[in-house]
Amino acid sequence: MCGILGIVGKNPVNQLLYDGLLVLQHRGQDAAGIVTCDGNTFFMHKNNGLVKDVFHTRHMRNLIGNAGIAHVRYPTAGSSSAAEAQPFYVNSPFGIVLGHNGNLTNAEKLKEDIFRQDLRHINTTSDSEVLLNVLAHEIEESAKSTVLNSDVVFDAVTSVHKRCKGAYAVVSMIANFGLLAFRDPHGIRPLVIGKHESPQGVEYMVASESVAIDVLGFKLVRDVAPGEAVFIDMNGNFYSKQCAKPNHHPCIFEYVYLARPDSVIDGISVYQTRLNMGKTLAQKIKKAWAHLDIDVVIPIPDTSRPSALQLALELGLDYREGFIKNRYIGRTFIMPGQALRKKSVRQKLNPIKIEFQDKNVLLVDDSIVRGTTSKEIVQMAREAGAKKVYLVSAAPPVRFPNVYGIDMPSRTELLAPNKTDEEIRKEIGADELIYQDLDALIENIASINPKLKKFDASCFDGKYITGDIDEYYLKNIETLRADSNMSDNPSNASTQMDLNLSKNEEEAA
Repeated sequence: MCGILGIVGKNPVNQLLYDGLLVLQHRGQDAAGIVTCDGNTFFMHKNNGLVKDVFHTRHMRNLIGNAGIAHVRYPTAGSSSAAEAQPFYVNSPFGIVLGHNGNLTNAEKLKEDIFRQDLRHINTTSDSEVLLNVLAHEIEESAKSTVLNSDVVFDAVTSVHKRCKGAYAVVSMIANFGLLAFRDPHGIRPLVIGKHESPQGVEYMVASESVAIDVLGFKLVRDVAPGEAVFIDMNGNFYSKQCAKPNHHPCIFEYVYLARPDSVIDGISVYQTRLNMGKTLAQKIKKAWAHLDIDVVIPIPDTSRPSALQLALELGLDYREGFIKNRYIGRTFIMPGQALRKKSVRQKLNPIKIEFQDKNVLLVDDSIVRGTTSKEIVQMAREAGAKKVYLVSAAPPVRFPNVYGIDMPSRTELLAPNKTDEEIRKEIGADELIYQDLDALIENIASINPKLKKFDASCFDGKYITGDIDEYYLKNIETLRADSNMSDNPSNASTQMDLNLSKNEEEAA
């Protein structure tokens, strides 16, 4: 999960890009980068850290130009090295920079092809650099017999779609030519278009979420369609083309957890989907769990608040804020490493004891991924005086890895695989555990946009829409993940492996 942004304006865009990254910070807290374009020259600054820490006044002054792209990252592939902060740059052909949200599932094959056939060198382990070099090669091939124009760029994107598999939403810029944005044929990761009528003329932007468009004063035009590419030249002329046959399956986890509630993705209000999740959970409780003696409904902040509020309303129960969140601690789901995640739980959340004392509490979370946070929170509720602690998840059990850009690559790090709901309940320590049904979750989202009925729900049902994921692939990434964990912490290699095998990791909090 990353956040991407691109703007072609009539005035300097450095401040707009910075402000947009602040709004998209929830999509990545590991690294941030901005590239602006002034004539034939790119100006870049990127580093590990939060947006506010990466960019200072001296950096902003050096980001010259009326067009640019920006990126916030959390690592799903590659390492956490500052060298892998995005955007990436290649000087041939023309000079191209690129930022990417998603994950290429055939990155290793592409890397070999790039070296042996395209005669290009990849300097990092990031699949985003692979994608950039594929794009650069295809633009070079398309431009050999003609001058560079939008048709050349679209032909190159068509070739990219033929070579690349997986999930990718992309913003790219060609020096002194324009901004290119495109989305994979399944539309797994989100990408939207915004427009602003300035006194000097029309300005365009693309972003991972509509909230960035709103905050920057642009008007939401539409989503980039699956398989579509859009190109805005330096004069603000807008072009688009369908470069691959669409087979729309947006990531369902965007609505569950990843996206901000004030965003609209593929014509669907994220906030409304989360209200709907609470409603169907309440209906399930009425049918199968009516015997529960619940005194109060408490959300685990922040993402679960809409679902918890609607659930309480449907059941006629009191809704209370029982946990205070430390705003200076990042999203624990994004933090690499089990030890760091576990340590951050009690730093991030602190219970209000009067809301738990001598009560039967229904806790609502958006999802349960690795389990450590849920276990800690249940224990915190008991320590605060709760008589019984019931836990409700607005999403179904996460039983399969996500290979499309979310940090759930290994079954050994997930809580739910090969376990019954009762076994999960015992491990978490709750008195009862209630999951959302997948059919209900899909209907909660699809009901808002009847044109959209299919989603990538692979982390729940194990069905990988790209068709290239098999047991060999999953085992291979699990081996690579384990090797990476040991190499990052060589003195604790055996301990880390034990933690992985215990399946007692962090959740999407």
